[in-house]
Amino acid sequence: MDIGFIGIGSMGAAMVPNLVKAGHSVSVWNRNVEAAKALEGVTVLTSPAAAFEHDAVITMLSDDAAIRSVIMDSGVLASARKDCVHILMATISPAIVEELQNLHRKASMAYISAPVLGVPAVAAKGELNILAAGDADAIAKVQPLFDVLGQKTWHLGDDPKRANVAKIAANLMITLAIESMGEATALTESYGLKASDFLDIVTNTLFASPSYKRYGGNIASNSYEPGFKLTLGLKDVNLAIDAAKAKHAVLPAAEIVRETMNQAIDQGLGSKDWSALAKVTRHRAGLAEGVA
Repeated sequence: MDIGFIGIGSMGAAMVPNLVKAGHSVSVWNRNVEAAKALEGVTVLTSPAAAFEHDAVITMLSDDAAIRSVIMDSGVLASARKDCVHILMATISPAIVEELQNLHRKASMAYISAPVLGVPAVAAKGELNILAAGDADAIAKVQPLFDVLGQKTWHLGDDPKRANVAKIAANLMITLAIESMGEATALTESYGLKASDFLDIVTNTLFASPSYKRYGGNIASNSYEPGFKLTLGLKDVNLAIDAAKAKHAVLPAAEIVRETMNQAIDQGLGSKDWSALAKVTRHRAGLAEGVA
């Protein structure tokens, strides 16, 4: 398949090589052109509009503002191929997804929301979980791409917003897991049981899941080198809270996590992995390790 790819951050850079290896023709546009040039086996595009001259376009931009600037305000959809399928795999708000649906409808082209669960290392192995929602025929057309990028595609119906809400809710659950591990280890360490010993138990029994293991390991070793940046995690928590407010719902625990993440950013941890919010949680509980 002939693919346009927009946005080469850490996730995009991990995904594109798998598409190339699978024999797809991939053309890439990125605001930082050097990041696009660093990828092997791709054609570097000079504009995002050129990406929409292909069979399918995968967009992996960082947030609502980037989507609005590159896709919506630029007018690229007006000149797009009508048989092109646009797959937007970024974590964005349901509100902007609704705007995107309307714009694609006016342009008479297919739009699919397909955010992913997984970090760049998982993407590099082609083991993402893909949350797909949109027109069933369009999804079927691009399913071969999903089969290359992920270990499973979760079909969530014909409303694209469902996929984005699922991704936002999943990321919110990760932040709550990190908060809970921070509090729980503050408790155990106050009684002399090391965080590493306690987390070894729970991440291999009650909470034996990839997220608990990955971020529990960071907490146990007090090492928070960048993986998924805390500032991006805060963006996703804000998306969850805003999406809830749009439906007159309240997320009390999300508000607590947002406060903790804001404190972590104020203390210089914004560029660390989002599990660094546990440092603030543990410090707030009275542990002597403090924050770095």
